[in-house]
Amino acid sequence: MIEPAPPRLTFWLRRMPLVAIAIAAMVGLVYFRHYLSFEVLGQNRDRLIGLRDSHYLLTSLAFMAIYTLVVVTSLPGALIMTLTGGFLFGLFPGVIYNVAAATLGATLLFIAVRAGLGRDVAAQIAAQGGAVTRLQSSLKQNEVWVLLTMRLTPVLPFFISNIVPALVGVGFWAFVITTFVGIIPAGLIYAAVGAGLGEIFARGEVPDLNVLLRPEFSLPLIGLAVLSALPLVVKFIQSKRA
Repeated sequence: MIEPAPPRLTFWLRRMPLVAIAIAAMVGLVYFRHYLSFEVLGQNRDRLIGLRDSHYLLTSLAFMAIYTLVVVTSLPGALIMTLTGGFLFGLFPGVIYNVAAATLGATLLFIAVRAGLGRDVAAQIAAQGGAVTRLQSSLKQNEVWVLLTMRLTPVLPFFISNIVPALVGVGFWAFVITTFVGIIPAGLIYAAVGAGLGEIFARGEVPDLNVLLRPEFSLPLIGLAVLSALPLVVKFIQSKRA
């Protein structure tokens, strides 16, 4: 019969993935953050295109691996990676690579946070009682719509949408599916913008990200976020009438 691991060992084993991610994030911020910029992308434009054309599969896998690592470590470069996906691979399959890598990275971070901290935090919230516990219960009952709204809200940082659900105890598959579906609209827009970066780099210019704030880009995302929140509003109104 296999004896269970000592509680202290179990404590650290559960937190090892989260510790590894934290160390990787610090290393990335110190040594690699400056690589995640449009200036570096523009300077290496011809080299990256040549690598893609000569080793397409390898370049695709390397891009997705780097994108996944950026999301897992929450480095401030996910937007640049998304635009790079469109720049290197076009709208299609660029958006597929972007969505797949972002979903994988978000899922890995979710698993690490839930294993390292989430179970304890969720249990503490449930045991606390009062308004916080009721909020947690309400979130878990409506987790699909809440998670979709979080993903579709343009102003909400991506890493927050990965960490908060792990801390309150939402379901694994609900998180994965809503992440995959919820990032597709923004992924399509950003990949389309990224596909036009080649002309900007060819003119020696730096992309203006303010273009993403234009109504034709931001209003559809806001509209989708509002639609995803409607079931929550309807349930809230019905609960007040009951």
